[in-house]
Amino acid sequence: MSTTGTLLTLSRLPQPPVLSRADQADVPPAPAIRRISSQRLLAGERELVIQHMGSEYHLRLTRNGKLILTK
Repeated sequence: MSTTGTLLTLSRLPQPPVLSRADQADVPPAPAIRRISSQRLLAGERELVIQHMGSEYHLRLTRNGKLILTK
């Protein structure tokens, strides 16, 4: 009786280096991500046009309260 199989090799990704306390002091804090509510962005409307690099994108609010962004 002959069996054939597939050999699967798993490898670990390298871990990022651990910074010492002295090295951590030289790293600037990550900037805060700007947040804006969808209600404020849409200002009571159901659609918003965003111009980005010469293209127009439409941000729409659905009847179910979901947001859809299309080009």
